[in-house]
Amino acid sequence: MKQWLQHTLEKLNLVTTMEQPEGFTRLGYTDEEWEAMAAFTRIAEELGLTVTQDAAGNRIARWETSENKHKPAVATGSHVDTVKYGGGYDGVAGVLCGLGAIKLLKQEGFNPLAPIEVICFASEESSRFGISTIGSKAMSGKLDVDTLASVEDENGVTIKEAVESRRLTWANVKSAERRSEDLASFVELHIEQGMRVERAKRDFGAVTAIACPIRLVLHIEGKANHTGTTPMGQRQDALVAAAPIISFISERANELSEKSDLPIVATASTIELKPNVMTVIPGQLDLGIDIRSVDDRLKEQLEEEIRDRCKQVEQRFDVTIDVEKLVHNPSVHLDMNVHDKLVSLGEELGLTSLTLESGAGHDVMNMAAKWSTGMIFIPCREGLSHHPNEHASIDDLYKGTTIITAYLRKETGE
Repeated sequence: MKQWLQHTLEKLNLVTTMEQPEGFTRLGYTDEEWEAMAAFTRIAEELGLTVTQDAAGNRIARWETSENKHKPAVATGSHVDTVKYGGGYDGVAGVLCGLGAIKLLKQEGFNPLAPIEVICFASEESSRFGISTIGSKAMSGKLDVDTLASVEDENGVTIKEAVESRRLTWANVKSAERRSEDLASFVELHIEQGMRVERAKRDFGAVTAIACPIRLVLHIEGKANHTGTTPMGQRQDALVAAAPIISFISERANELSEKSDLPIVATASTIELKPNVMTVIPGQLDLGIDIRSVDDRLKEQLEEEIRDRCKQVEQRFDVTIDVEKLVHNPSVHLDMNVHDKLVSLGEELGLTSLTLESGAGHDVMNMAAKWSTGMIFIPCREGLSHHPNEHASIDDLYKGTTIITAYLRKETGE
């Protein structure tokens, strides 16, 4: 089975070795993503599954019988698209282990009493359009089709155009939404993209919630002037004004995490500086801030403290700061019954677990809007992800496969 996992991992990544110095680039709705989707389809069909494509481009590999086809399906899966120059495990691991679970169940002669699905979602990553989880948003009815149609990638291609380049019809994407009675539950396996499981020396992580962000942009307005002729005491330097805010964001998030039951992370992650000329004092600066925690109260507290600090900085440095809120998404809590089942099934297999939350978004957060959901993390080496050196061992992929197998068996057996 481990050999099958290795070979199938390579097939899904369209390579013969996972050693790829430039990583993998399969952006949403590109030829590269569609080639990986086609590989998923071929592998699923080799396992005896029926594969369909919905109106958003999601591929659904289904194992059903004439006796069970009218029952709600038990589903698992993830995605095969990547960030630019990313790794070959983020997303692919969940698809691989779902297919591997089907293989194990078929080898043991299992006869499911309800359909089983492995779902390969389209365009999970935000790398191309700045919009994440397009396929699972469509499936769960959360995709704002009218608003997103004109969103462009860096080459000026809109989401609508990209979707229709795949022989899909943008006007029909809403029909990808599934009824609540179509699925009984959905479980996603993913590499952790962190080191908590590895450091705890556990076999897998059982996820309770997804930390969705508050995102702010601070528009700092100072005054551009000559660097050589403007006295230090008469400057309105937007970059100097930003410096204490940047330090505050990191330091305060660390303090709040140490005091709180649940962690919070905050990052000053983007800067646009004008005029960005060596001999001119920076007159304008836009600072992007990403705040995440599954404790929404904690996110809101830090946002308010950042706003207060901005008022202090305005007075100190004689600048004006406008705070724009781009995103305020409440965190998504997964089904604790599913969590408990995954922990228990892992223990029955002799595997140890760590209960934790996810700091990154995943398709499961959209599926949770309509269905019972759970998520497991397998370790990834040194927590590295979205990078060519991203890696999960075949042993850990196999352990994850056995947990998914046990869950599907339990949920569709007698």
